[in-house]
Amino acid sequence: MSQDTHAEDKERIGVYVCHCGSNISATVDVEDVAVWSKDALGEDGVVVSRDYKFMCSSLGQELIERDIQEQGLTRVVVAACSPHLHEQTFRGACNRAGLNGYLCEMVSIREQVSWVHTDKVAATAKAKAMVAGGVERVIKNEPLEPLHVPIHEHTLVVGGGIAGIQAALEIADSGNKVYLVEREASIGGHMAQFDKTFPTLDCAACILTPKMVTAGNHPNIELLTWSEVERVDGYVGNFTVTIKQKPRYVDTDLCTGCGICWEKCPKKVVDEVFEAGLGYRTAVYTPFAQAVPKYPVIDPDTCTYFLRGKCRACEKLCPTDAIDFSQTVTYKTVTVGNIILATGFDTFDARRIPQYGYGRLANVFTSVEFERMCNAAGPTNGDIVMRDGVSKPESVAIVHCVGSRDRNYNNHCSVICCMSSLKFAHLVKERTGARVYNFYIDMRTAYKDYDEFYQRLLEEGNLFIRGRVAEITDAARLPGEEGKLIVQAEDTLVGKQRRVPVDMVVLAVGLEPRHDAAEVAHKFGISCSSNGWFIEKHPKLDPVATMTEGIYVAGAAQGPKDIPSSVAQGSAAAARVLSRINKGEIELEPVRATVDAQKCSGCRICNDLCPFGAIIFHEDLMVTEINHALCQGCGTCVAACPAGAISGSGFSNEQVMSQIEGLLAFSLPNNLIELVPA
Repeated sequence: MSQDTHAEDKERIGVYVCHCGSNISATVDVEDVAVWSKDALGEDGVVVSRDYKFMCSSLGQELIERDIQEQGLTRVVVAACSPHLHEQTFRGACNRAGLNGYLCEMVSIREQVSWVHTDKVAATAKAKAMVAGGVERVIKNEPLEPLHVPIHEHTLVVGGGIAGIQAALEIADSGNKVYLVEREASIGGHMAQFDKTFPTLDCAACILTPKMVTAGNHPNIELLTWSEVERVDGYVGNFTVTIKQKPRYVDTDLCTGCGICWEKCPKKVVDEVFEAGLGYRTAVYTPFAQAVPKYPVIDPDTCTYFLRGKCRACEKLCPTDAIDFSQTVTYKTVTVGNIILATGFDTFDARRIPQYGYGRLANVFTSVEFERMCNAAGPTNGDIVMRDGVSKPESVAIVHCVGSRDRNYNNHCSVICCMSSLKFAHLVKERTGARVYNFYIDMRTAYKDYDEFYQRLLEEGNLFIRGRVAEITDAARLPGEEGKLIVQAEDTLVGKQRRVPVDMVVLAVGLEPRHDAAEVAHKFGISCSSNGWFIEKHPKLDPVATMTEGIYVAGAAQGPKDIPSSVAQGSAAAARVLSRINKGEIELEPVRATVDAQKCSGCRICNDLCPFGAIIFHEDLMVTEINHALCQGCGTCVAACPAGAISGSGFSNEQVMSQIEGLLAFSLPNNLIELVPA
């Protein structure tokens, strides 16, 4: 082959180096990298090399598009930030200019160079080596086309709290079917327990119940309460979900919700769930008066018939013969295109901090107990009273951040505690006139009308002591402390220890991930953070999606949130689902693993390694196959296959080895690995 013919076959590569404002240029000499790229890598096909202040801007993208068209570029290398942020941006620019987007390679010289080095000479040398690796790799890139997967129009929403209800209603109102699954007997979640909502002091039931009723009666919502997701199979656009439905022992086709069964039931037990242990319910019950659906359930763990084979009073007295003790667990299988997880939160168990006396000192209450006490439909009919059910407190201490912002328990802020505590202080003042002490670390009132509410509490005469409570005891040592709870705390504003005697203490317990969050995450193929919350795709740019396509998160399952934020995220997740449904199909990244059936030995080593369940084994052929709709291109199976039968598109051995060779082709300074001091 002549030199002229060889020159015609050589790739024409453009290299673009971003300043990223000063994120990169403060540590890397980007102009030098751009000049060097064309001079040193010209033989590899680099015909144009430029630096620009912000390559991701519309002007930066237009620069690439113009060069592709005018310079006849066949490959593009962008040295900028993480591909996770802007790979799609630059692929889009290439596509608009007529170049397949997968012939563009991003090199992260922000996260991997400028942000981890302080020596500009070393950082610039490393950036050059990484650009060289990118150039060698992009030569081996092949044009790829996105995978197209049809989207089933039905949606599964898991969790019937306010976030799940909001998401379900948004989707159902657009004319699409929703399965709303809730493990309790009624939808409503934690919000159904509240009396007032901050900062407006709206009645929680007044704003929640209409949404609950709408969801329960909506023709496009199939309500599956007293149910849990048992199994999830399939992939985005085509999930097959098995739902376990616990027996209510009530025939909902016959039941009218008249209430005779629970009125006549002789077995009363402490309601540890909805009434937080302050009230009672019967063995057959609805969680609360506005429950949706209206049908009761029979608790087999407390029902006399299930324990002793006697009673059956509810069955005898039911006017419609709706009681059915023969019911068993049933399973329902549904097919959906998308799933929204809105499974909510658990509250911190205050017994874990024994020095606060909860469970040992009678008049120490948690915030959940206090919510039920304040509720007009609660066990005390809204009266704020001591544990004896009669005496009203003359002084109340409210302790903020119990189990939150504490490295011994939870390092995170629970978001709602400050405002909930302020709400409690207002209600105590309003209903009892008691003196109220707020023990706080920092007052966090960041959203609309929140700080105004705090100012209102100051004007009402509530007392605020900045300092973490050390101990709560009933050991009286000074005059006037007899029969009181003693709150010991440091007042950091005046630098003194405080010893405050009060009649009642309310512990503002923090929010924690659900106790089974890790199990649920595994079931749906998503991940939890180190502290247990579901992990979103990106904390700022994509807070509702997860790394598993078709699975979304909403509400406090993703992290601590108040009601407005939960509602907003429920709507956001619904909007993402509706955009998929309206398109009818989804484009998936074609970076997927593929099995060469001729090389596959059927050893099945890869079968149990896939974190996304994308690998299928055909027993009859003794060959493994990969479902491209489920595969996320992580490369686990590629690395594990002893026969080399599995390859990953976009990450072939040739591409990876070429990039390594490009990186190693240039000598680097010895101080290259100098990291920014912690």
